[in-house]
Amino acid sequence: MLDKIASLTQKFSPGLRQVLSNIGWLVFSKFLELGLSLVVGVWVTRYLGPSQFGTLTYAISFVGMFRFASLKALQSLVVRDIARTPTSKNETLGTTFILQLAGGLITLLVALGTIHWLQPNDSLTHWLVGIIAAGTLFNAFNTIDFWFQSQVQSKYTIIARRLSYVFMVVIRIGLIQLQAPLIAFAWARLAEMVLGSIGLVIVYQNQGNQIKSWQASWKRAKELLQEGWLLVAAGIAVYIYADIDRLMLGSMLLDKSELGFYAAAVKISRILDLFPMTLASSILPKLTELKERNNQDYLDKIQVYFDISTLIWLASTIPVSLLSHQLVQILYGSDFSEAGTLLSVYAWSQFNACFGVARSTVLTIEKKLKFSLILTCMGAIINLILNYFLIPSYGAMGATIATIITYFIIIILMNFLIKELRFIGIKIIRSMNLYAAISRIKKNIQ
Repeated sequence: MLDKIASLTQKFSPGLRQVLSNIGWLVFSKFLELGLSLVVGVWVTRYLGPSQFGTLTYAISFVGMFRFASLKALQSLVVRDIARTPTSKNETLGTTFILQLAGGLITLLVALGTIHWLQPNDSLTHWLVGIIAAGTLFNAFNTIDFWFQSQVQSKYTIIARRLSYVFMVVIRIGLIQLQAPLIAFAWARLAEMVLGSIGLVIVYQNQGNQIKSWQASWKRAKELLQEGWLLVAAGIAVYIYADIDRLMLGSMLLDKSELGFYAAAVKISRILDLFPMTLASSILPKLTELKERNNQDYLDKIQVYFDISTLIWLASTIPVSLLSHQLVQILYGSDFSEAGTLLSVYAWSQFNACFGVARSTVLTIEKKLKFSLILTCMGAIINLILNYFLIPSYGAMGATIATIITYFIIIILMNFLIKELRFIGIKIIRSMNLYAAISRIKKNIQ
């Protein structure tokens, strides 16, 4: 069997083989994390229970409101620029590192100041927010991951991060056995980021690269920020229309258990994000190169990209939706039974990850990032309004309905209302013809 697979892959072009290899490593990484998460992450959730898990989720969501300042949104620009001009990698990487480090510090200070102002007497939440926000400082080391992504060599960062993750899995098991308090799990989250950063530095230098060769440039920083501010601003709006539901549930409802049920359902559904995200990170450099060489071939490949995205959406969503109650019972136990109904509905929002990530990749290559800002700002407004009216009456199900309505308007409908994006909407609709989509995919891998 393995011989047949190896023989088949030899018929592919070198570029396609490299992309497939990179996807393979990323999928392996995500499935390893998924497997450990199902054992330990779910164990932690069951140990904490709906109320404490809801409190931890609230703290994470609160910090997420300020994480735009860490400038992680620059990722696609950095990957694109290094793929285009590899000779400037040290200046690009050094500048990106400094920008993200400064952004992490701003996130930490603003998050701490705001939570003290909003909830002056809740010391536990203060500590949780402070510890989680401190982790954004280590986002600066994601710069190394950007480099390996630009080279379609994600296996090196995978090794570094998975080793630290496995180590922290053991620590979390120990915390459960010791009946550790909630705050200990926040410290474990921070420790994982620290260890992961150390691992990234080690693998980067083992590949013959030197961090000391990085050079920060104010001119390069201005270039990145001038183009990237759209992505950063879009990131704020993305948070509001993708994650503000959890923050609003925690703020508008006194009982954090409702947030715990919702977060449990979302956690299972978000596992499915690994497929479109893995595909996007591997295909961006290749589509960028193809755009420079052959525009028609580039447009054909974009159609295939959306064809694959549609198949990923349906193949992952349908089983999860149908088996939602069984999944929740197996993973979280009877205490989280209310999350089953939420998951059966929420799983269909997965089209946001599949088509949204694909569209974002195309807009990055086309240098049409202004539309990302426009659409996500509209989505933020719509989601805020829907959540404001639906959560008080319907709780977590209201947040679920608000999410799906918002995603449909922004990810699907708006493509046909904006002239420059109409070609993306057409490609999404064409991909819904599954027979034609599968035919195009088979033709392009032969």
